[in-house]
Amino acid sequence: MYYIAGLTNTALPSSAQTVEGLAVFTTFRYLQYVISGIRAIAPVANAESGNIRTTPTSFIGKIIYLIHDIPFLIPPVTYILCVPFNRFVQPAWMQRMSLPNTYFKHESSLDAQLTHLGNQWHPIGRREKPRVVQTGPYAVVRHPAVHRSLLIQELLFTVMSWSYAPLVGLGIVAGAFAVKMPIEEDLIMQDPAIAVEYRAYMQKVPSRVIPFLW
Repeated sequence: MYYIAGLTNTALPSSAQTVEGLAVFTTFRYLQYVISGIRAIAPVANAESGNIRTTPTSFIGKIIYLIHDIPFLIPPVTYILCVPFNRFVQPAWMQRMSLPNTYFKHESSLDAQLTHLGNQWHPIGRREKPRVVQTGPYAVVRHPAVHRSLLIQELLFTVMSWSYAPLVGLGIVAGAFAVKMPIEEDLIMQDPAIAVEYRAYMQKVPSRVIPFLW
C-alpha cells in the first residue's frame, strides 16, 4: 500500500508509464510552441508586409501545404490523445509497430526560421512588401528551416512514439515539399519587385535543402 499526499494508492506508475507521461507532455508542449510561434509571427507579418497578394492558382498549389501539414500533425496528436487514455501505456496497435533501440539527437531549427524570415513568413505565398531573405540558414540553402525541421521532427516522432507509423507521414511530407518548393519559387519569380534579386540569390545559393547536393 502506498500513500501520496494522504491518498491511498495501490498502484504507483511504473517507470515506463513515467517516461510515456513525459513524452506526452513534451509532445504537447512542442505543438503548443509551434502554434504559439506561428500565431505570434502571423499578425506581425500582416502588419509590416501587408496581406498576401499572390497565392498559387493550381489545385495542387492550393492544397500542397495542407498535404505536408496534416501528416505532420497526425502522429503527435494521435499520441497525445491515445496514450493518456490508456493509463500512459501505448495501445497494443502502437506497440505492434515498435522500433528496435536507436537514439539520435536533433536541435529544432524553428527558431532560426522565424527569426530570419520575420515579417516574410507564410506557408506558401508572397506579401505586398516582399524581400529576399538571405541571412542565417538562408545563406546556405534556399529552403532550410521548415523543410529540414519538419522532416527530422517526423523521424523524432518515430522515436518518441516508438512506432513505424510516422514514417508514412515522413514520406508524404517529403514528397509534398518536393512539389511545394518549385511552386513557391515560381511565385517569387513572378514578382517583378524581387525577381531579379531572387534570381541572383539562386545563383549565389544553388542548393535548395542540402548544401552541394540538392
